[in-house]
Amino acid sequence: MNHQVSHSAQNEDVPHSENARRQFFLKVAGAGAGLALAPSLLLQQVAHAKTADQAVSKEVRWGMLIDTSKCAQGCDDCVKACSEGNGLTGHGRPETDVQWVRKVTVKDKQTGKVTSLPLMCQHCEHPPCVDVCPTGASFKRDNGIVLVDKHICIGCRYCMMACPYKARSFVHEVVEDQKAHAPRGKGTVESCTFCVHKLDQGEQPVCATACGEDAMLFGDLNDPDSALSKRLQQVSSTQLRADMELNPGVRYQGL
Repeated sequence: MNHQVSHSAQNEDVPHSENARRQFFLKVAGAGAGLALAPSLLLQQVAHAKTADQAVSKEVRWGMLIDTSKCAQGCDDCVKACSEGNGLTGHGRPETDVQWVRKVTVKDKQTGKVTSLPLMCQHCEHPPCVDVCPTGASFKRDNGIVLVDKHICIGCRYCMMACPYKARSFVHEVVEDQKAHAPRGKGTVESCTFCVHKLDQGEQPVCATACGEDAMLFGDLNDPDSALSKRLQQVSSTQLRADMELNPGVRYQGL
């Protein structure tokens, strides 16, 4: 099925040896580059590093199923929860304000059916954003979550051009009142993290918990007994841009 997406608001897996080299580079480079964001945030990030490492596992792949039949066109509870939970304050300029989740309208070219749905980083198994990043700032955890290390992001925006979902944003403004779990900085790229800080503590992403219609089902795609896996076995679901064979972690029901 072909879909046309319009805005209503504004790697292949890396070999183990390269992953090890990249992780070493991230730790070394991050120690020197972190002051460009905020020293306190870097120190808190290092303090929680052990917990995050323990939470990463190849046995797990986090994902989400979004039921578009339950997603009302005028509802943006997930967008607000994400912005508030991660400190994404607006500046009154839609062309530069950052959103990790945004509501879009999808139109089926053949039938004309119009559907409203939330769109965020799809946390691909083969993320093109990681492939094109020249510094290793864009990377994928073993549990499938695609992230950006702000301390070594140089703001080249290659990842933004490579992402077929337009799910990444560039920070144009000076960032104030940052959240300790979401270090941010002017001149860097950002995207949805699946609220990785909450996942590492056994909690759900804020967008899923904020959805009053239960349109977002989050869970472990690798666990056949998870509620998400069982639902995916029972219903038809669609991955956006399946032609690119990226195997995203986010699927949509009702498209």
